[in-house]
Amino acid sequence: MFWYMVVGFSCLKLLLIPAYHSTDFEVHRNWLAITHSLPIDKWYFEQTSEWTLDYPPLFAWFEWLLAKIAWYFDPQMLHVMNLNYASDMTILFQRLSVIVTDLVYAYGCKICCEQVSRSLSRREDVVYQLFPILFGNAGLLLVDHIHFQYNGFLYGILFLSIARLLQRREIEAALWFSVLLNLKHIYLYVAPAYFVYLLRSYCLSSTLEGHVRWQSLSVLRLVKLGTTVIAVFAFSFGPFIVKGQLNQVLSRMFPFKRGLSHAYWAPNFWALYNFADKVLEYIGRKLGWISSTGRAAMTGGLVQEFDHAILPSISPFITLVATLISIMPCLVNLWRNPHNPWQFVRGLVLCGFGSYMFGWHVHEKAILLVILPLGLLCMQRRVEAQVYIIMSVVGHFSLFPLFFTHHETPIKVCALLLHAVCTVHILHGHWLEGRMSPLIPHIPLCNFTETVYLFGLIPIFFYQQLGHNMLDPKGKMPFLPLMVISVYCSVGVMYSWLKYYNFVLNPRKGKKKAH
Repeated sequence: MFWYMVVGFSCLKLLLIPAYHSTDFEVHRNWLAITHSLPIDKWYFEQTSEWTLDYPPLFAWFEWLLAKIAWYFDPQMLHVMNLNYASDMTILFQRLSVIVTDLVYAYGCKICCEQVSRSLSRREDVVYQLFPILFGNAGLLLVDHIHFQYNGFLYGILFLSIARLLQRREIEAALWFSVLLNLKHIYLYVAPAYFVYLLRSYCLSSTLEGHVRWQSLSVLRLVKLGTTVIAVFAFSFGPFIVKGQLNQVLSRMFPFKRGLSHAYWAPNFWALYNFADKVLEYIGRKLGWISSTGRAAMTGGLVQEFDHAILPSISPFITLVATLISIMPCLVNLWRNPHNPWQFVRGLVLCGFGSYMFGWHVHEKAILLVILPLGLLCMQRRVEAQVYIIMSVVGHFSLFPLFFTHHETPIKVCALLLHAVCTVHILHGHWLEGRMSPLIPHIPLCNFTETVYLFGLIPIFFYQQLGHNMLDPKGKMPFLPLMVISVYCSVGVMYSWLKYYNFVLNPRKGKKKAH
């Protein structure tokens, strides 16, 4: 059954090969060419294309391996000077490379589902219920197989690391997470959860003497853990350190001149902050308090630095402090609960939430760092099922602006609806919710207010598709639909974050399913 589902989903992905692809397609083609055609000491200096190599070194080696296979499809794609090269064989290879590497994600989903099944003392039916929710994720389907990235491969390694922690195989978990960090550094967002949990549960032991509990550090375990992590980083960065290029690599990986918000505003706290600034600016201009030339530029649809017009402008340091403050309670909670690995997964989700809500230049795609790990918990507690339903719908809807051609509209709508219906049906059956009241209809596992909010996405969608052109025929506000989507989705993400934080810090409110 497992492999039937994998093959079925893979066949669906094959149908998307001719679909639209973003500039990320050219980004990865260029990286194939750089790693294949140039010596290693030029990888992070090459700038013929604007899409320079800016991932950690292990991902560069991953591209190097792919290039060895790509040569048999079309050697021309491996020439650095062939900018925007997209022959049919190039497209076929790159699409197939994502589909094949998704097998890593399939394996990660499978072993995590098995751990969920064991934790619930259930038969294998839990595996077959949860697997389609995880592997059939609408966001991954859209981002990887239309927009074009390798997130499935990366999240497969994350799930593999999580599974090893659930199995109490901490060194393997640290190994895989270190590999993941050296493939894509966005996973630094959840690194604090790993650090706190591994230090507290693996390296420290508690002994009770009288009324005093003492903490003792296992030096051997600390050395084993540190050696594992350092070895991976040394393997990844070592060649560039030897060549004196570490600063160059790091400058590519952490460019802080891209502005607070991504071009189309990830639906987080800063989207609400930007919106408040625009509203205050509009009111100020109407009342004559400020000149019409002092307009904020963050709605221009460009990746750039900008200053807010009314509210204080935000620096990278402020976002760092806000992020640390937002995740600190969950880290303290994790420190106090070191012997339940599922608490680690909850801490990981909240670290993802906090980084998404308050991080610098957060991309819309980063919402998957919350949704996917949260999916591992949707059968653990009822509240987690509720939050997962809201986040999967709102989070995936917030990705819609990335797919702006009309050909992809039916695909993204169908992907979201199918995943949402499948998720609600499976979780509704798992939690055996009673019949809905005919007087107060609602989405299963969601209350009436949450249902109204989720259905509010429908008029937002039609406004973006049709209504805006009628209300703004002269095109004076071309990015207003994007702002509306971002702000509306920000409310749902903020609500889900606060609701989930309240549950994690007050776990008795979320009832576990009785089996």
